[in-house]
Amino acid sequence: MGSSDAPEDPDLEDAMDELEELEELVDSPAEREQVREAMRTLRRARARPFGRLRSAFGRRDAGEALVGSFIFGIPMIVEEGTLEIGAYIAARPAYIGLTAILGLGFVLGILYAAGFAEVEEDLLAGVVPFRLVGILVVSCGAALLLMTVWGRVDWTTPVVAGSQTLVTAVVMAVGASLGDILPER
Repeated sequence: MGSSDAPEDPDLEDAMDELEELEELVDSPAEREQVREAMRTLRRARARPFGRLRSAFGRRDAGEALVGSFIFGIPMIVEEGTLEIGAYIAARPAYIGLTAILGLGFVLGILYAAGFAEVEEDLLAGVVPFRLVGILVVSCGAALLLMTVWGRVDWTTPVVAGSQTLVTAVVMAVGASLGDILPER
């Protein structure tokens, strides 16, 4: 236990080896059971490629989501292709809905991969996770604000402008969800 030849970046297997050694060293049955319980907990733990989510979506999470939105969204805002895609789906109402559903699906998929369903405590109306709402509000608000302020949309044609903003918001929502779940350092 605690040998000098331990790897620099220990993983779950290293921790399990240490606990197995400790199990052999403890004297009392109560201590041995405590070590075994720690081993069971470690076996149930899974490595997360992303950071741990806090149980409530707060200002820090909103800030992380905003940074992620900007990183992903700025190229979309300045790119002409975004405007072309928005104009294309504006003429096809089913595509507008499909774009929104796909965007929501991407965000939910990213959040579920990070385990947000396991930690979510704040629910709006007892059903909708506040983290999801927060990410969507941050990203959609940023898309709406920047697309309008930077003159990328013409609100005299609201369906086209809304569709162009939706395309940007979908990408920004993906960035916001990734920004929210990235590990803290």
